[in-house]
Amino acid sequence: MNRFHPLPRLTLGLAQTVVVAALLLGLSGCGSKDGKAAATQVAAKVGSEEISIHQINQVLSRTNTAGATPEAVKAMSRDVLEKLIDQELAVEQATDAKLHRSPEVVAQIEAAKRDILARAYVQQFTAALPKPTPEEVKKYYAEQPLLFSQRRIFSVQEIVMPGAAGVADQLRAQAAGGKSMEEIASWLKGQNIQFKGGSATRAAEQIPLNLLPQVSALKDGQTTVLTTPQGITVLHLVASQSQPLAQADALPRIEQFLTNQRANEAVTAKLKDLRAATTIAYLGEFAKPEGTVPSASAAPAAPASSADGKTAIEKGVAGLK
Repeated sequence: MNRFHPLPRLTLGLAQTVVVAALLLGLSGCGSKDGKAAATQVAAKVGSEEISIHQINQVLSRTNTAGATPEAVKAMSRDVLEKLIDQELAVEQATDAKLHRSPEVVAQIEAAKRDILARAYVQQFTAALPKPTPEEVKKYYAEQPLLFSQRRIFSVQEIVMPGAAGVADQLRAQAAGGKSMEEIASWLKGQNIQFKGGSATRAAEQIPLNLLPQVSALKDGQTTVLTTPQGITVLHLVASQSQPLAQADALPRIEQFLTNQRANEAVTAKLKDLRAATTIAYLGEFAKPEGTVPSASAAPAAPASSADGKTAIEKGVAGLK
């Protein structure tokens, strides 16, 4: 099932930031005439080039240090420094070989620059958005009992296939008639329909929100047919168990999910406005017939989400994980 990935977290929590900063300052000492450590922002020199504490801090800010002891963070910072030294050595060799001038490398550098700038804009834009209020968070908890107070864990068998005209209706008839998954698979083979089968255990939040009511309505031993734009899934509920999520435990996850959802929607709307205010000409094989207006859905996903570019709306409530 699809998962929602929140906006990349580029900063550490306050407590971890203080710990990391203190440790990095500890690494930055060097000898002085009076025997005391003199502060420096340079962690190491590789030939004539310097590696700064800021560079180490940047790498650590993208590392999960939650729950790490000061000793562990110190060890991580030293490991990061060693990797930066190796990187600098490789960069120097690449520069000597003039690889930074090759068309392929220049194109990659430019692409990375564009991605970084786009992400920076999105992060700045979304940072100004209001956070969900406690009332909004509690309301979401109350409005989604299948995710929380009535949450279940599902053990299922699945048969997945591309969509085809009339197939879903025939599968529903077979499921309603009590056909087993083996019998349904045999029928599909007889119809020369390609499919994949498997078993899985999924919590309610791992199921797309629009499909969750249909899955939750099943009793153990029942089968249903789910249709999506991606295809058809025959789902047999082998067993399930109730695992409610208390409000106190759910509220932080809901707040993060609503924050991510609000950010995705705001970025999508902003990009739509920017497209409307900018002249965009499609050329060559991408040229559109005169008078054709690209639909809003054609707008690219905002670079604030994960690498797959899918939004919170497409991924239901998987961001609660």
